[in-house]
Amino acid sequence: MSGEMSTEETHCHEPVADCRLRAATDLFAHTWDPVALAALRTGPRRRRDLRIVIGGISDKVLTETLHRLLANGLVSRHAYAESPPRVEYGLTNLGESLVDGPMEALGRWTLEHGDELLNAQEA
Repeated sequence: MSGEMSTEETHCHEPVADCRLRAATDLFAHTWDPVALAALRTGPRRRRDLRIVIGGISDKVLTETLHRLLANGLVSRHAYAESPPRVEYGLTNLGESLVDGPMEALGRWTLEHGDELLNAQEA
């Protein structure tokens, strides 16, 4: 097979709430989720470093974002037994596949068509 998805694989069937396509697109529903994933692309980071790299995100929103990404299996949390305690967040294999696949493709698309998109929105 050429790697193409069958019609059955690409369309949602009942119940729609359980649709895989919907679950995947929900990963981009929260503004800060893709931003945090992109910030972790270069490797694991501590919370404080994430806030600095991301910029403009409150501590509360970062906490919510990390909880969501952890729950979706995209980010891992590693606590080190040190004094003072140290916690790092990093991409899981699933998170890396999202960042290096669809997010990278969306970034390329945005570079090519971003001006068109903004112009259409302003019109």
